[in-house]
Amino acid sequence: MADFGVSSHQFDVAERGFSTRFEADLDMRMNQEKALSAFHVINEYEEGQLKDVFLQYGELRAAPAMASLIVAHRESESIVTSEQLKSVLRKFLPPRHENKVLAQIYQAIRIEVNQEIEALKEFLSQTPEILNENGRLSFISYHSLEDRLVKRFIRNGLFEGEPERDMFGNFEVPLKKVGGLIVPTAAEIKINNRARSAKLRIATKA
Repeated sequence: MADFGVSSHQFDVAERGFSTRFEADLDMRMNQEKALSAFHVINEYEEGQLKDVFLQYGELRAAPAMASLIVAHRESESIVTSEQLKSVLRKFLPPRHENKVLAQIYQAIRIEVNQEIEALKEFLSQTPEILNENGRLSFISYHSLEDRLVKRFIRNGLFEGEPERDMFGNFEVPLKKVGGLIVPTAAEIKINNRARSAKLRIATKA
């Protein structure tokens, strides 16, 4: 079982800066010994880098404008806390969708800080060697970026592009899917609301 979610404990500790519910210093490091933090991403990345982070990891349409506004603001002062960041980006937080957009912003920064996508790719690449013959592995992802990578790797053994085929159009894959996508039921979500975005895929060694 591979659960790619951030632990509830980390979300509930205000000073770690993972949750949109609390005011905290910009941190978001899962490993406190790592040098790269949310503060460094927001205050030291170039505009183009920030745009790419928001676009690729947050899937935010306003990524270019957000990056430009952050860079312009930090010329006068550093952005140190989550409340400062919210204030700078306030124009992009419509009242009806504020929590959703904030979650996308936080997700983008957190993924960059912790290099989550690279860690996921490395893990998936190792699964064919980890699994015994006919062994099964379950993958639980919590956002579309993770789920797309898992789905593509199970389908063709790659993260992008198409696999090399033989003259008959066949290709080898390291894993074979078992069943379809599994999502939580309404009853499960009622018990544990944080499970609402979970997606479970199961694969066996091909």
